Formats: sequence, C-alpha cells, structure tokens
Amino acid sequence: MELACLDLEGVLIPEIWINFAERTGIDELRATTRDIPDYDVLMRQRLDILRQHKLGLPDIQEVIGGLTPLEGAAECLDWLRERFQVVILSDTFYEFAEPLMRQLAWPTLFCHKLETDDKGMIVDYHLRQADPKRKAVQAFHGLNFRIIASGDSYNDTTMLGEADAGILFRPPQNVIDEFPQYPVATTYPDLQAEFSKASTRDIRP
Repeated sequence: MELACLDLEGVLIPEIWINFAERTGIDELRATTRDIPDYDVLMRQRLDILRQHKLGLPDIQEVIGGLTPLEGAAECLDWLRERFQVVILSDTFYEFAEPLMRQLAWPTLFCHKLETDDKGMIVDYHLRQADPKRKAVQAFHGLNFRIIASGDSYNDTTMLGEADAGILFRPPQNVIDEFPQYPVATTYPDLQAEFSKASTRDIRP
C-alpha cells in the first residue's frame, strides 16, 4: 500500500503566522520554517513577540476563522484520497488547525499542542515528538507502507528524505537550491503528476 504524507501550511492552507502578522502589523511574526530551520528557535521567537504585544490564542484563532484553504487544495486532496491513503504531517497546532480541517473534510492530522494560561496567553508549546515528520514516516514504513511525501519548507526535508519519494511544493528558492534532489511542483496539477510518477502503480494525473 502507498501512503501520501503532506505538509499543511503552504501546501493546503495559507501560512497562519504570516496572515496573523499581516493582520497585526508585526513583521517579525512573518518568519516561518522557510526562513528559520530550527523550529524551537522559531517558536520561542514567536512566543516572545506574542508576550511583548499581549496577544493570545483567541487573537490568533480570530484570524484563522477568516481563512480558507488555498485555491484548488480541497480538490487536490480529494484526488489524492481516491488514489492513496492520506495523512497530514504538520508543525502547526491542533488549536489552530480545526477550522481549516473542517473545510478540508477532516483529513487525518498529526501535529502539536499549545499550552495556555487562564487568560488565553500562550505560555508554551508541546511537540508530539522530536523530528515528528521523519519519525512518522519511519513508523509508517514499519507498517509496510510505501511513502510519497510533499512539503514546502526546511522542516519538511527530513520527511522527504525518509520517504520513498519526496516532492517539493511551491518552495522558496533557498530550499530548492539546498535540496535539488527533489522535483518541484508549483501547481496542484503538477503535484498530482509528480505523485503519479512517484507511484509504483499506474495512476493517471
């Protein structure tokens, strides 16, 4: 059996932190794993900025409530579901993802959790495990699945490396330059074509 493993933000939904930065006008919150490969460094920076500006989880959830999946994402996800079992492997948080998962018909999602105080301020975050995307693919291999994975950022590259086939989707140029071994898709039809090529079965794009 073949399993499709997808990143979430930048692949199926908009980048949540970038949208929150645009809403609040705090440019420092625009940084993502496309810019800072070390996820802990990135998250500690984000939490410090939120504390400085007295912004909490409800403020972020208000912005998320107005977001929709990227154009064409739901249709691409449906295409994949007809041909593969699909799991979303993301470094987002369950507290962020729910409204968008509803719009995508509730795909299986593995991500992380936030810790908040009684005022809704985010005081910490808790990873499901270290290097979770790569380890999830390792676990799926242990269940005798063949894995085709796709993502857009530095934090996806260990997942792509562990998978039987990896595909970059709309990555920044710095990621393309550093990981030239992966094919690059810039549209959902391109992504579907790359999944078809990577499959050991006869799958039509």
